[in-house]
Amino acid sequence: MKLILIRHGRTEANEKYLYCGSADLPLSEEGKRQLIRMRRAGCYPDIEGMRVVTSGKRRCEETLALLYGDVPHEVQPCFCEMDFGAFELCSYEMLKEDPRYQQWISGDNEENTAPGGESGNRMKARVLSGLLELEKEGQDTLLVTHGGVIAAVMAHLFWQEKKNRYQWQPPPGGGYEIDTGEGTYFSIGEETPSSRIR
Repeated sequence: MKLILIRHGRTEANEKYLYCGSADLPLSEEGKRQLIRMRRAGCYPDIEGMRVVTSGKRRCEETLALLYGDVPHEVQPCFCEMDFGAFELCSYEMLKEDPRYQQWISGDNEENTAPGGESGNRMKARVLSGLLELEKEGQDTLLVTHGGVIAAVMAHLFWQEKKNRYQWQPPPGGGYEIDTGEGTYFSIGEETPSSRIR
């Protein structure tokens, strides 16, 4: 099965270094321009005949439309980004004096839960449940989603590389093309060409 993972383009939250998971933001103007630039440069694969899925968030819907036009697709909320709860749309500078934030960023980063949000482990569990369903159906799929979701999928599929989710997370507009049968992948959507990996 071929699986293409594309992270949505840049938003104002990306540009201002804000936590953004459940918030439903549009792409920024620069985010739109960057995606159009990369599309024109041929940075994205052909998806003819593929199943197309998004998380349903506005930034993912806009990314899909800019890269591939008005294509039929499914919305699967299990592929939404982690919910940062009370810390949504806040930056480190805004939160650094908050004891709840200090507690959240200390210790077990996967198990700690933001107030009113979810843990990395809970997000990972729902994402991998959705991935399992895609694998069972076995259809080549484009998934337009979020950085944390892509990182969770890559860390699961390529666990032997021992990378953490921050190492796997692609830049906005970036992603991976995976052949799950062969266990190979390569980076896509970068403004400079990259070579195949593994």
